[in-house]
Amino acid sequence: QVQLVESGGGLVQPGGSLTLSCAASGFTFRYYTMSWYRQAPGKERELVARIGQLGRGTSYADSVRGRFTIARDNAKNTVYLQMNSRKPEDTAVYYCNVPTRDSWGQGTQVTVSS
Repeated sequence: QVQLVESGGGLVQPGGSLTLSCAASGFTFRYYTMSWYRQAPGKERELVARIGQLGRGTSYADSVRGRFTIARDNAKNTVYLQMNSRKPEDTAVYYCNVPTRDSWGQGTQVTVSS
């Protein structure tokens, strides 16, 4: 029932900005906390950012704080992750997540390379 579709990834150079999107369906989106995770090759899946219901309250991993911004558009049932000042270590598959439903999307690959 719950469906999450990530998009916006790709091969990009360091620096600049990139915005990932997660289109959600199958639940009352605006009343659920949403999260972004990422997983790099050989590493554990890492919580990157989280935003509360209706957009109240955000949190970030120390590694991305000040560079990434999570936001949501409840009218579009979409959560975004804006990535600024990209670094090679940001290379990973990025996943959208609904914590209370333990639901995941298929992920979108972000590769940061010169």
